[in-house]
Order: sequence, then structure tokens, then C-alpha cells
Amino acid sequence: MKWLKNSIKFIVIVVATIIALLYIFDYNYILKGVRVVYFTGHTTAYIDDTAHFETHTIKKGTTTQAFPLHKNYNKVIATKKLNTINQRLGTVAFLIIKNDSIWYENYAEGYSNTSKTNSFSMAKSITTALLFKAIDDGYIPSLDTPVTTYFPGLKGRFSDQLTVGNLSSMSSGLNWNENYISPFSMTAEAYYSTDIQELILGLKVNEAPGKSFKYLSGATQLLAMCIKKAIKKPLASYLSTSFWQPMGMHSNALWQIDGTKNSMEKAYCCIASNARDFGRFGQLWLHNGAWNQKQLIPKKLAIKAQTAQFKNGQNYGYGLWLSNYKNKKISYMRGILGQYVICIPEDDLIIVRLGHKRDLPDFNNNSGTDFTTYIDETYQMLQLN
Repeated sequence: MKWLKNSIKFIVIVVATIIALLYIFDYNYILKGVRVVYFTGHTTAYIDDTAHFETHTIKKGTTTQAFPLHKNYNKVIATKKLNTINQRLGTVAFLIIKNDSIWYENYAEGYSNTSKTNSFSMAKSITTALLFKAIDDGYIPSLDTPVTTYFPGLKGRFSDQLTVGNLSSMSSGLNWNENYISPFSMTAEAYYSTDIQELILGLKVNEAPGKSFKYLSGATQLLAMCIKKAIKKPLASYLSTSFWQPMGMHSNALWQIDGTKNSMEKAYCCIASNARDFGRFGQLWLHNGAWNQKQLIPKKLAIKAQTAQFKNGQNYGYGLWLSNYKNKKISYMRGILGQYVICIPEDDLIIVRLGHKRDLPDFNNNSGTDFTTYIDETYQMLQLN
């Protein structure tokens, strides 16, 4: 029994020492990561993790707009290949929206058209929409507005050259490390930290901005901080009045915040909503910022968002991924676990996929075979009708 007591005592001391060291070296956010991820049986962030974080509510309006069902709604079943990939990657929602009506819709067991799941980086596209809206409303002068207008203490050799447009187009020059594996990475700290603004303001603009594409979540977060400074209200409130209410969204949504007194939204990720309402945002991009014939964001900016800005980033515009798969002009919102809102204007087509996993990206188009399979099988289904 003595050896058992000594072993337990040793383990307690080791654990206590590790915890103390994490606090001493400002890595205590890892403890929350362990609690949220591993203690719930997961190995990484997951689509239903919003319940473990503080949130702001994105309120829907007093009236909602019913999402029209196509006359051929669910008359065609999913292809065998689509069923196989959906099962393999844990798809929880799959929608095909044709001519602004839901043509096909399917949910995994335990999920429905009201289920809220994490958008992850699809939130970057929504944050860019807020930037465009803030410009249209006069809060922010233009895409060329310097970031130092809002954060004059921004660090780095090229800090005075950085603009809000650079942040949205992923050409910031920030020294952010986009690492999704290490628990000591900036990305992990931003996700589980209680003060995301402190982390972001510790960054430096070490490379000349506006020269080339480099995907950095920290850039979107700094952009969101600029927007919040300009509008002087929570981003969730602005998103509600600017889009959620005018678009007649079906449900309230939730936006994770960092938990500090500033209650800063985690804008590079973490809006929890349902597939139909995410699909509505796809409609906004598909129609170049218009909703029911009203421009919610300027058309020229919506088009710019869907246009490649750099030769080394031909698959990215402003807040949106781009593709020419099947020789079609495609723009899409994307999250790390295979969250997709794929917009194909020439066919008035939107594909929404939410789920637990995705295939690794292909080097040539920065999207995995899941992305191309969803498109291929959607067209196959449409041909069957």
C-alpha cells in the first residue's frame, strides 16, 4: 500500500507542477483546451463545442422569411458516392439550393434544420461582409483605411502600411503562425484564451502588406477588432441588424467570445448556426450582396470579394475561397472540419455541407476531394431530375 500512496503522491506533485508551469509561462489556456476537448472524448475542436464557451447572441428579427422549397424538393435521392463520403466524413447537414429554393436537404441522426453547429473559418467570410457593411454605412472610409487608425500602437516595421483590406484579403504581413497541431500555437491560444485582443496586439507587421497571399487567422481577428472600434458596438449586434434581421434568418445564432470584460468575438471562427441560415448567407454572395433586390453590401465590393487578388493566391479573394472547378466561377465559405457554403452563380446553385471531418486539401486547388465530390455528386443528382 505504501508504494501506491507514494505513486499517487508523485502523480499529484507532477500534475500540480505542470499546472503551475502553465500559469507561470502564460499557457494556462491549455487547461481549458484539455477540459473542452479531451475531457469530452474529442481530440480537437469540434462542431458542437459552442456550449463550452461564452457567447454573444446574433438575434433574428421579429419576422422570419420562410426558405422556399423547390417544386422538386427531395424527389431525388443522394448518389451512392455522396452517401459514402457523407458517412465517412460525418456529414450532419447537406443542402442543395437551386434557384433560391431548397432542392435537396438531408440531416444526420440527432441533427435537423434548426441544429446549431460551429462554422469555424466560414466566420471569416461573414466578418468580411461586416467590413463591407461598415464601409457602406460610413463607419470605415474604405478598404485602404490604415489599421493604425484604430490601433496606433500596432507593432512592426510595416505597421503603418497595413490596411483593413490587407487583413481581409490575407495579405497582412503579420507574424502569425497558422498552426493547428501544437497546443502552444497562436491558433490554439486564440481559441481557448480569455483575452484574444492581447494576443493579437502582440503581433508585428514584419513583412510588407498587400504584396502576396498568406492565410492567417490572426489577420481576420485584427480586422474584427478594427470593425468593432469603428462601429462602437459588439460584432454580434451589428451582424444581427445588418444581415440576420434583414435576411429573415430562421433562428438566433451564437458567436463565441473570449470571456474578457471586452467580450471580443472570435471572428476568425466560431459562429454557431444552422445549415439553412448559412445557406442564406451563400445566397447573399451568389447575388453579389443583394437580398430581395436590396443591396445589403455594395455590389462592387461583393464582386471584389469573389475576385482573386494575388498571383500566389488565385484561390482567394476577400474573405472567400475561389475555384474554377468544372470551368465554373465558384466562390465559397469554408471551415476547417469541412464546413462549406459553395456558390456557383452561373447555375444559380448553392451547396451547403456541415460535418465532423474533411479530406486533406489538394495542393492544386487548396480543397480536398470532399469539395469536388460534393460538387460532382450534386450535378449528378440534378441531372437525374
